[in-house]
Amino acid sequence: MDRPKVLAYYFPGWHRDPRNARWFGADWDEWELLRAAAPRFEGHRQPRIPLAGYVDESAADAAEAQIDLARQYGVDGFLVDYYWYDDGPYLQAALDEGLLSAANSDDVEFALMWANHELLDIFPHGDPALGTPRELKRGAIDRAAFEKMARHVIDNYFSRPNYLTVEGRPWFSIYELGNLITGLGGVEAAADALRWFDQETQRAGHPGIHCDAVVWGIGVLPAAITVSDPRELVRALGFRSATSYVWIHHADANDFDFPVAEVAPLREAAFAEYEKYAAELDVPFYPNVTVGWDASPRTDQSLPFDRGGYPWTPVWDPSPSDFREGLLQAKAFLERHRPPYPIVTVNAWNEWTEGSALLPDTHHRYGFLEMIRDVFGH
Repeated sequence: MDRPKVLAYYFPGWHRDPRNARWFGADWDEWELLRAAAPRFEGHRQPRIPLAGYVDESAADAAEAQIDLARQYGVDGFLVDYYWYDDGPYLQAALDEGLLSAANSDDVEFALMWANHELLDIFPHGDPALGTPRELKRGAIDRAAFEKMARHVIDNYFSRPNYLTVEGRPWFSIYELGNLITGLGGVEAAADALRWFDQETQRAGHPGIHCDAVVWGIGVLPAAITVSDPRELVRALGFRSATSYVWIHHADANDFDFPVAEVAPLREAAFAEYEKYAAELDVPFYPNVTVGWDASPRTDQSLPFDRGGYPWTPVWDPSPSDFREGLLQAKAFLERHRPPYPIVTVNAWNEWTEGSALLPDTHHRYGFLEMIRDVFGH
């Protein structure tokens, strides 16, 4: 089997954004939550401190340094969390002014993962006993907003030389199939919208679009929509592959010890679901390896830390050697199932406030990146 492409999810929350300025204050970005994070129990490894500091990711020189790291340690590209609501994009400066404006931008591939989930005020999440936080933006959008997004994506990203393609088709992942269907008015209407997206992509000179479905069984974010029969939906909507975003999507957090849980049972639960998807789906399924999980920076630091749903979940804080075990399991999964275009996704490049970052911190330094290079090489 050829060396798989290693694609890390990229969360673009580390720069100032006009919407965030309206909601949270002029200078707010998610670094504020990370700086404020505190140990919530004995031995809790918070705050996580980035080795490079609290950089503005929308600056081209900061993006250039991240791309250099990816190249050096065997990360082939970024699957950028892409936000588009009824009134347009959100957090786009990390991509447009950062990653794509860097002098070395073409040194890695990139693609979009449309993060079409509800945007709720979990910055930070207040007392979970008070229920679901206020909604900032609705994840389900209608056909007009969908078409506006698709045209923007085709015109601005698909034709870039370093945009990820499979058989020449630009890759586009969709995070929540439920929200896709709800916003567009049902399965048939969603299928029609995706066919239109494919036709417009062809008109732009490509063979079509490679739509990738993020499939998962456990709702993590508040108000998340899960899908009971991904096989039928993947087929009906014309997806060409399926992936996972993070291990906690495939296990019930209430089944694990609190506040600290062992990573091996979580990894095994995720890979058990991956095997099921690989057997049931009609398209290739690409496994995910998760660095860790600790969403406690997104909780009100003045409240006791206890179970209460996302982000009040157990903490998984694996070592780089634990992470390596996940990479080896993903490698074995691909060797067993042999998809025509092998890919491993990693959660995540920089999900600092969810405790899942490949980027070096002051504790593990380059340890997680070194494991990717150790298992997969350059």
